[in-house]
Amino acid sequence: MNFLLKTFQVIGLLFYYLLESLVFSIVPKRKKNVSGEIVLITGAGSGIGRLLALKFASLGATLVLWDINEEGLKETGKLVKRNGAGRVHRYVCDCSKRQDIYKVADQVKKEVGDVTILINNAGIVTGKRFMDSPDSLVEKTMEVNIMAHFWTYKAFLPAMIASNHGHLVSIASAAGLVGTNRLADYCASKFAAVGFAESIAIEMKAMGSSGVKTTIVCPFYINTGMFEGCQSKWPTLLPLLEPEYVAEKIVTAIRQDQEVLMLPRAVRISVALKALLPVKASALLAEYFGVTSSMDAFKGRAKDD
Repeated sequence: MNFLLKTFQVIGLLFYYLLESLVFSIVPKRKKNVSGEIVLITGAGSGIGRLLALKFASLGATLVLWDINEEGLKETGKLVKRNGAGRVHRYVCDCSKRQDIYKVADQVKKEVGDVTILINNAGIVTGKRFMDSPDSLVEKTMEVNIMAHFWTYKAFLPAMIASNHGHLVSIASAAGLVGTNRLADYCASKFAAVGFAESIAIEMKAMGSSGVKTTIVCPFYINTGMFEGCQSKWPTLLPLLEPEYVAEKIVTAIRQDQEVLMLPRAVRISVALKALLPVKASALLAEYFGVTSSMDAFKGRAKDD
């Protein structure tokens, strides 16, 4: 195909995709049925992971719940059964350890079957200035927030490719799009999670595995306790998000095969401005929106949690 023909083809498709996006922003996409799908959720013992489990339980999915916190897992298991879950499988798994992930993944494949929806939700945050962050916690942040994604994909993606059916979900963060004060290691891990998920999405298209869908989720701070003490300078523009709202949006995005979900909409605007404006102008807006001060009163989740 010659250069001009290819260029006109691309321009035509660009207009089509822009129109498609506009239409779907007005008329929502049809939601796919997830009944019978095997949904694995890491970090399912509390927070967003637990809420996602409850929502998928009500939709008839088979649940595979992972967490390092056994008590939290048991509680989630009880709740999802009350919420109508048919098949629920709980596994204690330390997502900071590659061999533990592979070992538990093998158990899942033998005892439950091939995972068809993988939700990498487990995450931790240090919440200190970089020079005050212990080396062990910096390493743990990277191991849980991004390295675990590599190993879960290695474990479960081959079966999805073989059947040309599946969905990979990365619960990243707005901090994976814009650098934030006192979140250097967390931002590094979430930027990596976004880049990794984007790359895999492109890889699936290049391989012709169109049946393997991907969703990247980038929310602002969520009121789950993980970011206890964080503040929004302008709550009207950038509100702290309620967990129930975020979980519902994530499930909808998965069911509609939405590639990227940013919450709230102001996050999308801030990313666009960052790309367009000079660095000094971006820094000015970052200060205005509270990116430099939002973590000043950070406490985080109590150790008992």
